Amino acid sequence: MPELPEVETVANGVHERVHGQRIERVWTSGKPQTFKSPEEEIAEVLTGARIERVRRVGKTIVMSVARGSGETAEFLIHLGMTGRLLVSAAEVALPPHTHAVLSLSGGNEVRFVDARRFGRLSVAAAYDGPGAEPLTIGEDAFVALFRGRKLAIKAALLNQSLLHGVGNIYADESLFRAGIRPTRQAGRLTRAELLRLRERLVEVLRHAIKLGGSSVSDYVDADGVRGFFQLEHKVYGRAGENCHDCGKGLKKIVVGGRTTVYCPGCQR
Repeated sequence: MPELPEVETVANGVHERVHGQRIERVWTSGKPQTFKSPEEEIAEVLTGARIERVRRVGKTIVMSVARGSGETAEFLIHLGMTGRLLVSAAEVALPPHTHAVLSLSGGNEVRFVDARRFGRLSVAAAYDGPGAEPLTIGEDAFVALFRGRKLAIKAALLNQSLLHGVGNIYADESLFRAGIRPTRQAGRLTRAELLRLRERLVEVLRHAIKLGGSSVSDYVDADGVRGFFQLEHKVYGRAGENCHDCGKGLKKIVVGGRTTVYCPGCQR
């Protein structure tokens, strides 16, 4: 599933190409599991609206639009496991598994493509996301998130109601860089350890955004281009290989129901 860097990359790419344009027509596929809002409502809210901004909130792409009545609304796109949000010329053939098309005044189209249909589309008056934003949360607020919590720190990082946007890849990578074993109880980490984790998490996320995210499955950006951060993974997807830093074998375990890879030498 695309995580914060991948969703940020897609949102930024779509914004650059479509902000300021008007949505002239809306087409949807009629596949019910794709839509959290009724398709008719999505079409009614978006048709004729002007795209003001496309941004990321957690793992959700949020397209803010201004309607002719002066009202504002937000189109929410969750990519799920295999979803893609592409900007294409209208004359380019639709890819298989296209479930929504926004035809724009500039001649291009915004297309939502999802082979497995785990993605979700909806409209809302406003959307702030379920948890805190990892890239901007302050030191004290970050430490407070985990105070007194008995669950493993890896599971806490994946809890979207605490910190939205972080998934399996970047939890593993930031914990490795912070030297913290993923099974440690979140509430028992020292303030110094949590501040180190916050710093490494922000570093990893920002660097991954710079490299266009991690393409380990179906992820591509708004132009259909794969990311490159997977080439710099220290632990994720490398179970059984040797650690680049200490040479010990990387171990795979399950934490909070999620596959987790860590280094027994570097992470304590």
